[in-house]
Amino acid sequence: MSCLALSLQPTNGPDVLLQTREWFPPSRALMALSAFRQTRLAFSKQAQSAAVLSSSDPTPSDALGDDPLAASSGQVIVGMESRYRVVYRLVNSIYVLAITTADENVKDRIVNNVFECITIVNQAVSVVVTACRGVDVTPEKLSKKYAEIYMALDIVLRGVSSIRLAAMLASMHGESIAKMVHSAANTENKIRGAETWGSLEAQSVEHRTGVESFFKTSFELPPETLQAGDEVAATLVITGTEKEEKDKVEESEEKDPFAASDRINKPESLVAEFKRDKDKGNSDISKALAGLEVSTLPPAAASQSTHIGVEGFEGDYGGIEFSTDGSTLREDFEGINVSWGGGLDASEYLGTKKVKKDEGLGGLEFLETSEPPKTEAAEESAAAKNLEDVLVNKMKGPELYISEIISAEFRESLLSRVGMMGTIYLMTMPPNPNGDKETEFSFKVDGTSGIKRLVMQNSLVSCLGNGIFHLKTAPSKEPIPIIKYSLLPRLTPLPLRVRLVQSLSGTLFSVMLQYAPFPDMPAPLTNVTFVLKLPVDPSLVKVSPKAVLNRSEKELKWLIEEIPPKGKPGRLRARFPVDASDESSIDELEVVGYVKFSAQGTRSLSGISLLPAIEGNRDFYEGYHKYAAGTYICN
Repeated sequence: MSCLALSLQPTNGPDVLLQTREWFPPSRALMALSAFRQTRLAFSKQAQSAAVLSSSDPTPSDALGDDPLAASSGQVIVGMESRYRVVYRLVNSIYVLAITTADENVKDRIVNNVFECITIVNQAVSVVVTACRGVDVTPEKLSKKYAEIYMALDIVLRGVSSIRLAAMLASMHGESIAKMVHSAANTENKIRGAETWGSLEAQSVEHRTGVESFFKTSFELPPETLQAGDEVAATLVITGTEKEEKDKVEESEEKDPFAASDRINKPESLVAEFKRDKDKGNSDISKALAGLEVSTLPPAAASQSTHIGVEGFEGDYGGIEFSTDGSTLREDFEGINVSWGGGLDASEYLGTKKVKKDEGLGGLEFLETSEPPKTEAAEESAAAKNLEDVLVNKMKGPELYISEIISAEFRESLLSRVGMMGTIYLMTMPPNPNGDKETEFSFKVDGTSGIKRLVMQNSLVSCLGNGIFHLKTAPSKEPIPIIKYSLLPRLTPLPLRVRLVQSLSGTLFSVMLQYAPFPDMPAPLTNVTFVLKLPVDPSLVKVSPKAVLNRSEKELKWLIEEIPPKGKPGRLRARFPVDASDESSIDELEVVGYVKFSAQGTRSLSGISLLPAIEGNRDFYEGYHKYAAGTYICN
């Protein structure tokens, strides 16, 4: 359940204010406030001093005395039969109290959100301090702003955002209480960029009216429009003759290519389907020329040019002019094929319909000219060749990079063991089937002061002294490890320090995992995974922040995408109940944490760098260095 009541209780004197939820009786709230006052007085210094004086042999520790509830904030469980949890905060001489249930119903597993009550108490403290214009909070100052405090605490008890709380506090000393309470909601909407319903209601009504009028509107087309549409539709319908022609074309396309042509059986006819005149005696020329159309010649004036006298455009335009230069046929023929002089392009005389070409002997002639079909092996070899081309184009030369694996073990906040293993890898150019030369160059390893032991592959690398090595190897597709080394534990950098703390309060088991990044890391850690091995399979877990619970492996897992080098320390918390039947097993509960991370950058974690043996001589390229977590545990 959430917060049930808010109250203001002076250290001396009666309660100033009590605000409760609708379903929580005020009598129960008053009972909880009375129990809190009795508990506070029972632990007061006067009661402890009286107990010390009455005892026969007082000890020095008893004579000191202490008031546990005199702290600035805290929580306590009060009551005998009906138990309540009271979250309090002391402001000058006024206790700001929040009342909720005590979380003791183990059967029903009812858990309260104590952090919500703490947030409500902090918001109530802000209201009280604003009303009294400072931290000097007294009952007299509260009585002057009692109405404003009463209304503000009523809103805070039901939940209020930080934006609305800020608006309320800004108008706390205004002229009208109603303006402080009711204008806060509109202020929050304005800050968030939302519009009020009053400004949008008219648009909504107008839109709804337009939709309804559109659905109710009906209209009819005039008969002339319908008739014109029927005529157009009739022209689009395919007639029976057109269907028969299409069927004939399809049948003709499916005929045997070796069959004889249909023209053999056709009678002889004239070109373009002209028919012979059976009346041979008729020799009337006018009848023969009756069907011919002769275009009329243009008038004589059209063949003459027009002279234009405008300045800049002088000359003769238009007309028909015949060349008398006497050009040869060869010049005229070659002139029509120049790039800008036009020409006889065959595509200008072809229609949109593709003409099916005769395939001669049924397409057998294509057997000699067609390419052989591609096999799977040929496709794979082509793909591999393309991949090699990409790698060759991407890689300018051989590359060297460092891969480091760091392992560490923490006992609470102390480092118990640490170790780092590094490997220098070589990436050669992809091998060529034609036969490439061997990769051979010299390089220098710098920053080796922290190396404890170094081992090199003698078949590929030889040491020339002063940290200079000479390399000679054949090309390979995979990275080749050439040198391995380990660092001294005292000089091994830790990219992440981890601390694991656990506590048992009754049957409630709490675990907290703290981590802090190394500020001089060369690159941010990516995909950091924190894993907690739990001793039991919990039935209920409360975590902060969100985590993934694997019940089969009894693991809690947090995933953080990136931890920057100079980032803030983080905390991962988990709380779950354990079985209280076996007390010996509870004492032996132990949690182990594992950390996994990786990073990639231009510098290595150990500070080791790869340089050319001679300055200015670029025999190789330095790739991206990597480092990751090996066995990184804390317990």
